Amino acid sequence: MIKPTTVLPSLLIATILSILLSLGFWQLERADEKRGIENAIILAQKHPAELVETIQDLHNKEYYQVLLKGHYDVDKQFIYDNQIVKNNAGYYVLTPFVINKNNAILINRGFVPWHGRRDKLADIRLNTNETTIKVRLIKPKQRIKLRQQNVEKHFPILIQSLDMTQLSKLSGYDLVPMLAQLDIDAQQGFYRKWKPFYGSVDKHLGYALQWFLMALTLFIIAIYLFVKNKHANT
Repeated sequence: MIKPTTVLPSLLIATILSILLSLGFWQLERADEKRGIENAIILAQKHPAELVETIQDLHNKEYYQVLLKGHYDVDKQFIYDNQIVKNNAGYYVLTPFVINKNNAILINRGFVPWHGRRDKLADIRLNTNETTIKVRLIKPKQRIKLRQQNVEKHFPILIQSLDMTQLSKLSGYDLVPMLAQLDIDAQQGFYRKWKPFYGSVDKHLGYALQWFLMALTLFIIAIYLFVKNKHANT
């Protein structure tokens, strides 16, 4: 007969084991997701940059390097604040690149440190003649907003997150739901050293191993306590 005093500890151990195993398998799933992303990036990087002329084609080119033909709109730029690069606080300069009359894509022209002068922006002016630029396309990652952001209406506009719907309204363009990272060798940009991947597969595998080892340790402890309790009752 199972004593009531052993039921609650057993249920607690079983619950914790279930949680630890779930966390371990979740990390394995995350590793598979990152592995899929890395494979997609490697595949995309094998293709040479080609000119993309239609908006619809841009939607299918995540991770690809492409050529875009159009012109910059210097009067509708965004300052993407709260960025850290090489331990320096600063911002990215996002400039609309007009592809046709109604459509544009935001070009991340690179990082600029504040250097303690948040009251003074770098010179972000640039040539607005028609040109062809080389970029890499990624899907923008929107930050978790703790509170509603109050956005100024005059450009350049300081922003804290990439809400493409809001940025489209502010800019007056139908923005492509992609962010274009300007090629590191291109002119009219700032500091650029783009990360090739979104995350590390090994990191998630390491986390999964930790959760599974904790589950194994708890299981061994549970077996030990069970055997000890059984011998005590004989």
